[in-house]
Amino acid sequence: MGKVIDIAGTKVGDGQPAYFIAEIGINHNGDVNIAKKLITVAAAAGCNAVKFQKRNPELCVPMSQRNLMRETPWGNMTYFEYRQRVEFGEKEFDEIDRYCKEVGITWLASAWDKDSVDFMEKYNTPCYKIPASKLTDDELLKYKRKQGRPMILSTGMSSLEQLDHAVEVLGKDNLILLHCCSAYPAKYEDLNLSLIPYLKERYQVPVGYSGHETGLPTSLAAMVLGACVIERHITLDRAMWGSDHAASLEPNGLNRLMRDIRLVERSMGEPVKRILPSEEPIIKRLRNV
Repeated sequence: MGKVIDIAGTKVGDGQPAYFIAEIGINHNGDVNIAKKLITVAAAAGCNAVKFQKRNPELCVPMSQRNLMRETPWGNMTYFEYRQRVEFGEKEFDEIDRYCKEVGITWLASAWDKDSVDFMEKYNTPCYKIPASKLTDDELLKYKRKQGRPMILSTGMSSLEQLDHAVEVLGKDNLILLHCCSAYPAKYEDLNLSLIPYLKERYQVPVGYSGHETGLPTSLAAMVLGACVIERHITLDRAMWGSDHAASLEPNGLNRLMRDIRLVERSMGEPVKRILPSEEPIIKRLRNV
């Protein structure tokens, strides 16, 4: 039995049911009512948690990108104005916190900077997600680790040497790695799911999968290969405006994936060959030697 980590009272790791995180991210398009609809969808599908993103645009938007113009549903604006427009503040996260408690689902967030870590501490979320874009930010990794919460580190867009270093900075205690390809949407030939058992063997920590592809079968394959966490983006409509919607699951797709994951889990069994009770009547009927 491998390492098992507690997230809000749920055991996550080898031998446990897959922990499913519905990534809302910024698919709320800056509207808390859309966020609440997505929370409802995730809770109804049986997801374990929903995840958001929190960042301070002043710290996270590079100067070289700030004045680039962007067409948005709210008119033409700079990229910096857009990032401010879709960023939730205390009012919105207070409502998210309240609503998640009402419907009975855990929530967490990727905090992209120290200010956002401080902001999130108010809500006492059970763990922190480190986005792949921040894997090389040693200062942020150390700051998050100081908060004393379990860490989920996404490994996309990173070399093995960079990942080795990040794991060294964080330490392996209460650490979950998520294998992923950070393209949106990701091509199937780039998913490289065979890395899941490799990462488990190399780092000796629980390993999950964050999928940015459009279909469902690969998430099931990831779970069979040993992913103890499955994270997928969700949306109300993949045709909605925004960078992540096309790589997200709509409600019907999420429901199908959750159903299939639980069915496959029931089917996995254990590596012991024996005659099953359900086979006994068949033996009597069909075997004569």
